[in-house]
Amino acid sequence: MIGISDGDTLTVLNESKQQIKIRLAEIDAPEKRQPFGARSKQSLSDLCFGKKAQVIPQAKDRYKRIVARIKCDGTDANAEQVGRGMAWVYRRYAKDHDLYVLEHNAKVEKRGLWSEPSPIAPWNFRDNRRKNVRTL
Repeated sequence: MIGISDGDTLTVLNESKQQIKIRLAEIDAPEKRQPFGARSKQSLSDLCFGKKAQVIPQAKDRYKRIVARIKCDGTDANAEQVGRGMAWVYRRYAKDHDLYVLEHNAKVEKRGLWSEPSPIAPWNFRDNRRKNVRTL
């Protein structure tokens, strides 16, 4: 693991020493300008930076990133980010029911972003920003 872009995107080196950008599957972390954006990035860094990563690819996104589940030193980073309250389950793409349980528990226990009174999901935040740009 060589780089963390935000709470759901990181860069790994493959066996050929090529840099590969990975988008964590089934989750969506706060944007950098959102509350908990920086903390979510730090959480993923704590989980994965400098550690051996196992990448389980699922797809490629429109930005040509590999969308994958990631295990860093054996820890499922996707699930851990949700469980820590550092990411939402990305309902549009989520298939793993366990992620919903982790998110529910994080909400109930007010962990991470769930400690905020009205957290805004990243997809709504991005959509609102696009609408504001169009109306200016």
